Amino acid sequence: MAPRNIPALLAGQRPSVSFEFFPPKDDVSEAALWDAIRRLERVRPDFVSVTYGAGGSTQDRTVRVTERIARETTLTPLAHLTCVGASVEDIRRVVGQYAAAGVRNILALRGDPPGDPGGEWVAHPEGLDHATDLVGLVRTLGNFTIGVAAFPDVHPASRDLDQDVEVLVKKADAGASFAVTQMVFDADTYLRLRDRVAQHRDLPITPGLMPVTNLKQITRMTQLMGTPLPQRVLGRLEAVAGDADAVRAVGVEIATELAQRMLSEGAPGLHFITMNRSTATLEVYQNLGLAAGAR
Repeated sequence: MAPRNIPALLAGQRPSVSFEFFPPKDDVSEAALWDAIRRLERVRPDFVSVTYGAGGSTQDRTVRVTERIARETTLTPLAHLTCVGASVEDIRRVVGQYAAAGVRNILALRGDPPGDPGGEWVAHPEGLDHATDLVGLVRTLGNFTIGVAAFPDVHPASRDLDQDVEVLVKKADAGASFAVTQMVFDADTYLRLRDRVAQHRDLPITPGLMPVTNLKQITRMTQLMGTPLPQRVLGRLEAVAGDADAVRAVGVEIATELAQRMLSEGAPGLHFITMNRSTATLEVYQNLGLAAGAR
């Protein structure tokens, strides 16, 4: 089956639905990942992605899992690719592996500094310094559709929203045709970024969405985002902190509300960050009435 064109899906009459997984660390977690993939495959998402680990670690597993999705499932994979710890030749090799597996959609990311997402970025001496450079390189390597990351709450290394908008415009000029955001917990920040970019370029931006299912996730999410969760979100979760089932229910409720608001305001789709689990994601999906036929 030919790979689907993600920008075309995002420009369709219905909202796109996609899922994000992270690479397993061992055989047990790999079995859990494939269970989640198979469960979520049944709802016919438009595409799925597999991340690199923090600081670009787990690259080999990411590539292997992405290749397996392309070859063994009906899903369209969006392959993650970063500049972290990689020379240009390393990047060319990984892109070649993806192409050999029939993967034609790539998410081009600079990536976080190894060991500390908030640390100082240092490029590989024979590598690339910015996601814009990576987009340009991938564009020369074949007929790929290229996506990039977007940061509604402002990238930690940016001086302000203006700079983030400027960077996204440069990524589009380099060859990116869509963007996926970091996880969103404030619909207004997503809409603000989307509208600002739309003043300059036609670049569909899909919000990332993650239902919080336990309070331990919050510290990790704050680290990954580089910004704290909005107090109104944190307050609702902490109000039921003593009841694990209630925390999960509130997390699903918050994700559903955010999704409804963003879709009602014209978001081209939703990119669910699954944490390699299917149930909470499926609950939000079902709450939204996003069955493939309805989409």
